[in-house]
Amino acid sequence: MERGYVLHTRPFRESSVLVNLLVDGRGRVDAVARLGSSKNSIRSIVQPFQPLIFQLQGKSDLKNLKQVEAASPAVPLSGDCLYSGLYLNELLIRCLTVQHSAEELFFNYHQTLIAMAKEFNQSQLRYFELALLQELGTMPSLEYDPSGAEMTASGFYRLELEHGFMPVIATQYNQHKFFTGEMLFALKQQTLSAEHFAEAKKLMRQLLAPTLGDKPLHSRSLFIKKSASSRK
Repeated sequence: MERGYVLHTRPFRESSVLVNLLVDGRGRVDAVARLGSSKNSIRSIVQPFQPLIFQLQGKSDLKNLKQVEAASPAVPLSGDCLYSGLYLNELLIRCLTVQHSAEELFFNYHQTLIAMAKEFNQSQLRYFELALLQELGTMPSLEYDPSGAEMTASGFYRLELEHGFMPVIATQYNQHKFFTGEMLFALKQQTLSAEHFAEAKKLMRQLLAPTLGDKPLHSRSLFIKKSASSRK
């Protein structure tokens, strides 16, 4: 049996759905699942944030999802945590294909969901984005600059997507344009604090942009609408 999470579903032929999964040891897998009759339907568990065990059958990229069972209760996400979970799911769907196995991301994803359910902190999103970029092979070194010199916590750096973090001489007038070595070290060591959040978020958006493209993230739009309605 395999274990995994549903990232997204959409209708597919009569009582079936097309399911995008994150599977332990495999990465992203797309499959067709028959939901079954009302009495024996698996609709209630083929949902995001529900740990599942199942079998995958078929030799093509589109598998058949069989013998689906809940492995444990669904991870309880609500409020900002729910929107953040939807964001993670959308990131995985947009950034991964079934050809990119990404075997290690399942554990990172599972741990992030559990941590968010206990107590949400936006640093959790940044660490998952870091793991995703590293899996994709698009994360620049956080230890050495393009010349091979060690990066320093006291330095300032300009991101060049093709090369990495270039050291710069920053002044009080232009340092807001660059990234601090302090934040980059905290990101690498997973010790981000509130003072780093805005800078780390800006960095991750720049790093993910080439992979995500110009199409807006639906989960981000939902969160903005929710935030706007709550202020009324």
